[in-house]
Amino acid sequence: MSTAPAPEPRDPKPALIFDDPLSQQSSDDTDRGWGERSDGDSAADLKRFLDEKPPHHL
Repeated sequence: MSTAPAPEPRDPKPALIFDDPLSQQSSDDTDRGWGERSDGDSAADLKRFLDEKPPHHL
């Protein structure tokens, strides 16, 4: 009779996290990766808005 080989140890499964996902800030909520914003120049903000506005938002 042959014996089955001993099972290899497995990595433990990650634990389930039941936190509220909306209470955490995601990477999309930051300016990181989108270019650093200037410090409150409203004229520059308006120019940037008008330059980056999609063509269907006339």
